[in-house]
Amino acid sequence: MPKDDAPKKILIVDDDPFIVDMYVLKFKDQGFEVEIASDGKSGWEKVQKFAPDLILLDVVMPSVDGFDLLQKIKSGKSPAKIILLTNLGQKDDIEKGRQLGADDYLIKAHFTPTEIVDKAKEILGIKKN
Repeated sequence: MPKDDAPKKILIVDDDPFIVDMYVLKFKDQGFEVEIASDGKSGWEKVQKFAPDLILLDVVMPSVDGFDLLQKIKSGKSPAKIILLTNLGQKDDIEKGRQLGADDYLIKAHFTPTEIVDKAKEILGIKKN
């Protein structure tokens, strides 16, 4: 059982290196332990090995897309919270993400990295500084 003062673990699954680097810096700066995966297949492996508290999950990726990975994570009974962080903003996509069990669905273009970190803290029950 992790101690309450242990850093929260974030897994970022996204195939855009620029986006990944930006979020890694933001989350590490806020004291999170961060791992990354560039596609759904490696994302699934990291979920099992790293046991993240929260997963930031892109939808459009090579090999296994975010919806498929979300479904796999939920059926695998991972306790991780999941935020779909994507450019897909269609109502159908948002509804699909929610139905599959995402804790939140955020459109990348609508949020700054700081707002994403704040949303992650909110979902994890961490008070803002």
